[in-house]
Amino acid sequence: MELRPSRLWPVALALGWLLDFLFWKKAPGINFALYIAVCLGAGMVLLHFEGIRPARRSLWLLLPTAFFTVLTFLRAEPMSVGLACFLTLLLLGIFSVTFCGGRWVEYSLPDYLVQLCNLLGSALSRGGVSLAAARRQGREQPRLLLRRAGPILRGILIAAPIVLVFAVLLASADPIFAQRLRDWTAFLWLERWPEYLLRGAYILFAAYLLAGIILHAATRSREERLVNGGGPLIRPFLGFVESTIVLASVEFLFASFVVVQFQYFFGGQANIRVGGFTYAEYARRGFGELVTVAFFSLLLLQALNLFARRETVSQRRAFSGLAIALVALVLVILVSAYRRLLLYEAAYGFTRLRTYTHVFMVWLGLLLVSVAVLAIVRRERAFALAALLAALGFAGTLGAMNVDGFIVRANIARAMAGQELDVGYLATLSDDALPALASAFRSPTLPAEIRGSVGTALVCRLQLRSDPPRPWPSFHLSHWKAERLLSELRPDLRGYPWYLKDDIPWVIAPDGKQYPCTR
Repeated sequence: MELRPSRLWPVALALGWLLDFLFWKKAPGINFALYIAVCLGAGMVLLHFEGIRPARRSLWLLLPTAFFTVLTFLRAEPMSVGLACFLTLLLLGIFSVTFCGGRWVEYSLPDYLVQLCNLLGSALSRGGVSLAAARRQGREQPRLLLRRAGPILRGILIAAPIVLVFAVLLASADPIFAQRLRDWTAFLWLERWPEYLLRGAYILFAAYLLAGIILHAATRSREERLVNGGGPLIRPFLGFVESTIVLASVEFLFASFVVVQFQYFFGGQANIRVGGFTYAEYARRGFGELVTVAFFSLLLLQALNLFARRETVSQRRAFSGLAIALVALVLVILVSAYRRLLLYEAAYGFTRLRTYTHVFMVWLGLLLVSVAVLAIVRRERAFALAALLAALGFAGTLGAMNVDGFIVRANIARAMAGQELDVGYLATLSDDALPALASAFRSPTLPAEIRGSVGTALVCRLQLRSDPPRPWPSFHLSHWKAERLLSELRPDLRGYPWYLKDDIPWVIAPDGKQYPCTR
């Protein structure tokens, strides 16, 4: 079914104009969520009027889409916002390609790749097909319009250079008229025509892409042909003996590592010192490498799931047992990496990267368990769904926990236990950290020294607040909260001296240390 151009193109052009209105020279804020909501709503209403209804299973995609869309103006921490924007667009792409069919839960990784490439092709081509069809249907109307508008256009083209020459001469003769002429041209936006040409071009391009996506959802989302008919992606070619040797060899190596971990690392500080390392040295070595080992173990297990032949019941049981053993060993390795990271943070403090790694290890472990379960039940194609859910869980956890707020609370708790508080790092965090910093600064139980360090970080944030007022499309809840809290705390922060050096504010902490205020 083709959508009627008389309905499609006004909607597409309106959405293209809205993109310009919400985003041109405006900081990110509520504009992203608002634009996504309007595009989604307009597309679904348009398809509804054409008698096209979404599949029930496809509607489930709207729940995580709404969550990540809202997250873009609730959080300011870069990783959380970046993942939220990416996953919102990815989920909308999946929603478009499966709008009528609803088979996204059956997709494998190649299915996702093929369907999203088809969507991209439709965005680039189907708008042109629709325009050509509209031109064929209404060929006589443009001709009549041109015949009526022709004399008017010719008159404008002849008059324009003549008026321009006389205007230049009159402006040269009278400076007051020249000033009025400049005011008129500014009022008519004639001085900014290159900018408006550029904006008009991308409005039309955005409308073209959106029309192609809506047409794809209307016409091609029913044609959800799975790669290889929904059967195995690749015919297994690796013999059972070969795959068993690979699994057993890797498990022997991992088991040896786990034995060492239980003997030394899990055994306590005294056993580690026997090997010539301090506890902190042993803890900070290798947690990145261990996470990498776990990740590649996941890829190895999934590859063997696809390539290894299991022709008898006993072979399937043996392979499943080896897969479970591999996952168990990798989970122990992940626990070892997790403990190393905890000890590393206890010694050196919490950062964004270390927090990301914490959350990533948890979801990687869950994905490993799911791969083992899929290998047992022979549902290897469902790995794509499991990976998608794990990615949504990872990004959703970061957004829900407020990474920068967590870092502030964890580092302040660490400082109360006698460790050093990195004031400079706290001052570089996003607006998400301000509620936690303000709460700590106002806490009556916080020691005076730590309160002074927190106040120093807040003064740094106060000196960096030089942003002009934001237009309403750039409204951001985290930014608004930070502005309100800093305004409330301003009287309490006047006792912290600061000075400018090379145009950089430096704050003097109560202990005499000086900190540069940089983003």
